Amino acid sequence: MTNGRALLLALGVFGLGGGGYWLFQAGGFEGFSAGIAASALLMVLVLAWTGSYLFRVVTGKMTFIQQRRQYREAYDALTTEALQRKFDALSPEEQERLLRETGQLPEAPQGET
Repeated sequence: MTNGRALLLALGVFGLGGGGYWLFQAGGFEGFSAGIAASALLMVLVLAWTGSYLFRVVTGKMTFIQQRRQYREAYDALTTEALQRKFDALSPEEQERLLRETGQLPEAPQGET
């Protein structure tokens, strides 16, 4: 979220509180009662919004986390594909030597190198 959007959001919440005050006054509340009712409604809305944010954080459903997960999956697939092409381009002897060096195949007995 950019600074401009955060400022607009804060102004919107501020305007929502003022609008709620005038709405409650028009609905028959007087003076402090309209202010308290508007403040209570605004507090419930902000708490619900904060709760939904915390829920997304705990469950890992935030936009950044999802983007990072997708990027990592694409990167892993691309890297695996490139490594597989390089491995397939090696001769069978080089492939076997590489697999032995990385521990994918058991070591050859002493007489069979």
